[in-house]
Amino acid sequence: MKPTQEPSVYVVDPYHDVAIAKLQRHPSAKVVLPHDSNKEDFLQKATIVLVRSETVINATMIQGAHPGLRSIIKQGAGVDNIDIEAARKKGIQVWNTPGLNGEAVAELTITLAMCVARRICEFDRLIRNGEKVVRSKMLGKSLFRKTVGIVGMGNIGLELAKKWQGAMGGKVVAFDPYAKDGAWSQELPLGSFQRVEKLEKLLEVADVVSLHVPLTPSTTNLISRRQFDLMKEGAILINCARGGIVDETALLEALNSGRLYGAGLDAMQYEPPTASAYGETLLRHPRVVMTPHVGASTAENQEKSGLAAVDIAYALLDSDVEKIPRPVV
Repeated sequence: MKPTQEPSVYVVDPYHDVAIAKLQRHPSAKVVLPHDSNKEDFLQKATIVLVRSETVINATMIQGAHPGLRSIIKQGAGVDNIDIEAARKKGIQVWNTPGLNGEAVAELTITLAMCVARRICEFDRLIRNGEKVVRSKMLGKSLFRKTVGIVGMGNIGLELAKKWQGAMGGKVVAFDPYAKDGAWSQELPLGSFQRVEKLEKLLEVADVVSLHVPLTPSTTNLISRRQFDLMKEGAILINCARGGIVDETALLEALNSGRLYGAGLDAMQYEPPTASAYGETLLRHPRVVMTPHVGASTAENQEKSGLAAVDIAYALLDSDVEKIPRPVV
């Protein structure tokens, strides 16, 4: 009788050391790590694949995968780097680890808002370049008791609302057409937030507009010229969600016209944001602060979400039905 083939788990993108160590302790799995030259063969050899956002698995790749590839596990919530429909047709199940990034992404959201409002990066560049700083001519903007408009009040949006109320003592206006009636009332004090049924209502009153929605056909260019025209003059835009949600040509126009005070971008149309991609536009704009999609990139969060992905792999390897969460597809 032919022995059962040892399952192969390919970790294609870097995972936290603690998560890797746990995965390697599994008694019956062959583990291939990102630094292994055999990693490139994951579509032809893996039973289970663990990825992050760095690796794109498109329809062509999935169609060419060997029949033994049964599971793809994505660390983090977003799965737009995996062709879900192609995976479904191929019979490959896809998992993610939602609900774990909220604290870290909300923290970065407020950090970007403060950097833009207080012109931190502008000051830093001037000082490092040896230029004179005339403080009276470079006044910042206070966010104390200002209104944040949160577009998408899932796990991240809710954490941002809590932090905003605690740190800024400001109002929260939320837009989320998919949330149930009465959502957030148990987590936020009664009367401490306002829910609006239309995005336009949020844009008209928010001092800071923060985006926390997935990239879908309905959210592509969700914020474009019309939306910028509706925003309060002097508002700040923060995108810690996905590139493509903001029409960046319209964003630059709003910045150059002075209607928009500034923008903090952790998610952009081109990632990483390079001079070749952006030239003298957003990358060089003094009121734009960019980070390279690092909202979830804290040591604590990467350990937690990496372990969550490994736990799914363990459950699959052990056929532990009770511990296998519901897949994305």
